[in-house]
Amino acid sequence: MDQGSDADEAALVFTSFFLFWVLTHYPHLSHSQCIYREDETQPKLSSAILHCHKPTPAGVSELAHTEAALEESSKRVVGALYEALSTRDVETVHQLLAPDLEWWFHGPPNHQHLMRLLTGSSSSDDPFHFDPVSIVAFGSTVLVEGYEERRSVAWVHAWVVTDGIITQVREYFNTSVTVTRLSNTDKAAEGPSTSTTAARSVPCTCVWQSKVCESMGKSVPGLLLALQ
Repeated sequence: MDQGSDADEAALVFTSFFLFWVLTHYPHLSHSQCIYREDETQPKLSSAILHCHKPTPAGVSELAHTEAALEESSKRVVGALYEALSTRDVETVHQLLAPDLEWWFHGPPNHQHLMRLLTGSSSSDDPFHFDPVSIVAFGSTVLVEGYEERRSVAWVHAWVVTDGIITQVREYFNTSVTVTRLSNTDKAAEGPSTSTTAARSVPCTCVWQSKVCESMGKSVPGLLLALQ
């Protein structure tokens, strides 16, 4: 039996298990475009080399530019929705909203003005006007804050825009909203999450906080909105 062949085979088996262990315990390496190849200039027993190519500065810049473009596009979609709501442009509203829009509400039940407006059940004698004070975007999530002076109520909307269509909205009335972003490397720009368990187990950073409620001088409940 050829002892050299046995040694080579054992080395390859060891290398395979070693690479499996590395990618299992350090999954971030796979996101750095890891490539396994043999270095033909080295002896056979030491030919296993793991080449990890980190993203270039140009690649990082391109990624940031793409995300910024997505956020600007999402803000334009949401801005167009508020304009359509103010002019009662039903056709445009239907074009911007998904037919199966997911809606979540927190606040006094008598302040479900948005749903009444979208379903056409809002009173024309006493309409509620959504006038945004600020609009910011984080990925596909657009946060809008406003104030209705006549009713003395503050509101926050968290919209999710997917491929130019609004698919989800979370509505808060007279509620102090703090928005955090999860710091895990595998986060995706999906939608917001209100899971307090996830917020406790994964490091997160505060990226936005509502201000209108504080200026009202009222004692209101507070909620944490975690973006994935």
